[in-house]
Amino acid sequence: MTSDPSVIQGSSTLAHDDSFTGPDDEPQLVAAVDLGSNSFHLLVGRVQPTRSGLQVIPIDSLKEAVRLASGLSSEKRLDASSQARALAALQRFGERLRLFLPKTVRAVATNTFRVAKNGPEFLRTCEAALGFPIEIIAGKEEARLIYNGVAHSLSADGRKRLVIDIGGGSTELIVGVDSQPLTLESVFVGCIRFSHEFFPKGELTKAGFREAIFAARKDLQVVAGGIKAQGWDYALGSSGTARAIADLSYTLTGEHGIRLETMREIVARLMKSGSVDTADLPSIKADRGVVLPGGLSILIAAFEELGIQEMQYSEGALRLGVLYDLVGRAGQHDLRSITVEQFMTRYQVDQAQASRIANLSGKFWSQINLGSLEERQALAGALDWSSRLLEIGHSVSHNSYHKHSAYLVAQSDMPGFSKKDQQMMHFLVLGHVGKLAKVQLGLGDRLQTAALACLRLAAIFYRSRVNVRLPAMSLRVQSSAFELQVEGQWLARHPLTRFTLDQERLEWGKVGLDFQIVEVRKKPAE
Repeated sequence: MTSDPSVIQGSSTLAHDDSFTGPDDEPQLVAAVDLGSNSFHLLVGRVQPTRSGLQVIPIDSLKEAVRLASGLSSEKRLDASSQARALAALQRFGERLRLFLPKTVRAVATNTFRVAKNGPEFLRTCEAALGFPIEIIAGKEEARLIYNGVAHSLSADGRKRLVIDIGGGSTELIVGVDSQPLTLESVFVGCIRFSHEFFPKGELTKAGFREAIFAARKDLQVVAGGIKAQGWDYALGSSGTARAIADLSYTLTGEHGIRLETMREIVARLMKSGSVDTADLPSIKADRGVVLPGGLSILIAAFEELGIQEMQYSEGALRLGVLYDLVGRAGQHDLRSITVEQFMTRYQVDQAQASRIANLSGKFWSQINLGSLEERQALAGALDWSSRLLEIGHSVSHNSYHKHSAYLVAQSDMPGFSKKDQQMMHFLVLGHVGKLAKVQLGLGDRLQTAALACLRLAAIFYRSRVNVRLPAMSLRVQSSAFELQVEGQWLARHPLTRFTLDQERLEWGKVGLDFQIVEVRKKPAE
């Protein structure tokens, strides 16, 4: 484990928000954990208020070369050895984070957790070791966060940047201007997999490099057209592979920057020696040398396929992007809300109806006292976003629209959302109307089930799709039972709603849950 405090230059800030300052504007610490396929990283930053807003200043970092992807079997299962390395690293990270509040830490897991068949099960063990929730993020979300980190380490210049990040299991390619990404791509080529597949036992041959470069170019071709059409003014590389090659290039040429001819010279030296250990390549650490051949082949393939002339190394990376995203979520820059708004516009959602459902389901949820404060807050967000996305499936078909909505929520690239977020919203959207049997697997979680009850009730009371004077209501949850108290006189004037609530009671009974409708004469106690 290494500690490498660093200060990343750049003047990017976020609007000031008191969530990340203590008494007398004392700066608060925030932390990002990156569970990469090659290395695990922990970055601690100080949130510094400035006249322009909040700036995150990195003050401490930890790195562990876990090489998680090397433990993937041919059946896509993580072996015991790689799991042990990961847990040991996370326990050490957990000690460093022991005094951090949950709202000040965000942990993300990348490609290896995405593809490992036992990843979801292992994730729970990892969360226990770290002491904080861990989000498995999609490839394009990883790309967005990488660009966020790079952009916040540079000054705004109004020029297009191509950013390439070669990880252990995947490679992300982004074109953007200043803080705005324009193209986000993630390709399943990584330095660990390529090193193992094309350079077995560390043997470096001409055939191995040739096949590795061709294989990488084949996968990169899928996204190359769109990236070249977008165009860029200069190229940047981030993370370990780019840094190692940039350091080697400077050692060999005395010049900053990565060029194709220099990488080919590095390949020649590696082939001449037959292995990284005996190659005349100073400045390469042992943990990076193991995966250098694969990473080098991928970067050469990117240069050749995209026609890159020169690349500079950028200090910004995924973990810095996660820090800024974390601070933005607490203020007015939560990208998830922006994404939901964009989906509503794209799919022409009835915004008035969406707001009605969101507000009423939120009121029901505020009456339920289950779980920790952090769990309730997280589900409150998921409930609000789901309420606003319930009807995006109408753009596909009015029949079974909720199934189309749920599919879009689960399968779309949604910037800012983790896979876990999308799975939760999929559950809520799919189950908000109709039979509960289709979401029965998710009903084992009491909080999820209670949130779904809030959403279904809101949909019932606003079935008319107009503003109506609703009765005083109170929703209570006890064990596996729900009780809705509602004014009986109001129900007497609304027979369709009364009938629908009775049907709702029967539907919950089919999945083994008791749902009672209690009619009262006056406003129930809150």
